[in-house]
Amino acid sequence: IESVQTRRRRLRRRRRVSVIDHRSSIIIMLFYSFFKTLVGKQITVELKNDLEIRGTLVSVDQYLNIKLESVSVVDEEKYPHMKSIRDCFVRGSVVRYVQPPEESVDVDILHDATRREARSAV
Repeated sequence: IESVQTRRRRLRRRRRVSVIDHRSSIIIMLFYSFFKTLVGKQITVELKNDLEIRGTLVSVDQYLNIKLESVSVVDEEKYPHMKSIRDCFVRGSVVRYVQPPEESVDVDILHDATRREARSAV
């Protein structure tokens, strides 16, 4: 038979996990919304295996999977077998960084979104 204290601890842990999951999903949706604004623009994607590819963003989904067209490898000497790749699909879990074009980043909007998120987390 489960004691009252054990049950309370288990319920508290469950609540903590759901709050963390909710915050994570909000952050992912912020990135997703931002990446959707970059469709049709040239971006550079660095993968976890150190490969950097540059191409035109065609689409992005809620898992932050990225589809690129007109792909070129940043360091073609290191990855000569990648020269023939023109279109690619990048799984979101293998992405380390995404570098958007400088003119696409509105720092004020990002600051406001970050402040709103910080306030709602308290």
